[in-house]
Amino acid sequence: MTYVLRPATPLDASKIGEILYRFEHETPWMPKEHSRVEAIAFCDRMISRGWVTVAEDCSTGMILGFCAQDGAEVCSLYLSPEHTGCGIGKRLLDHAKRQASKLKLWTFQANLAAQRFYLREGFVEKKRTDGQRNSEGLPDIEYHWHAQEMETAT
Repeated sequence: MTYVLRPATPLDASKIGEILYRFEHETPWMPKEHSRVEAIAFCDRMISRGWVTVAEDCSTGMILGFCAQDGAEVCSLYLSPEHTGCGIGKRLLDHAKRQASKLKLWTFQANLAAQRFYLREGFVEKKRTDGQRNSEGLPDIEYHWHAQEMETAT
């Protein structure tokens, strides 16, 4: 499969909103708090702020995943479930790394696959919380990545 990374446009809001909605509603431990329309509206706001990069299949135009980045913070990184494990998440994260010399992000403690992914990609755990800081009320982990530390490690 050949795909490209590109800035999201307003027409992508429904496609990336569907990816976000599916994650929430297909993940057993995730609270079901948002409708499909709310997920799309949230993604539209991130797009209008210029935060979102999408991975688009070159032959079908299908959006495979997206990353929302506000400066040094990765706000969202989600893939359609059919496209996990294909290197798309790594490529989106590498794109985010090229935009900033340091990054931070949060993931839920229950999301073991995300934890393995971020550690494999050079992120370091900074702190854990009890979930009071996020709307879902789920315990989470803050991770940091610094380009300089990665250059020193290699």
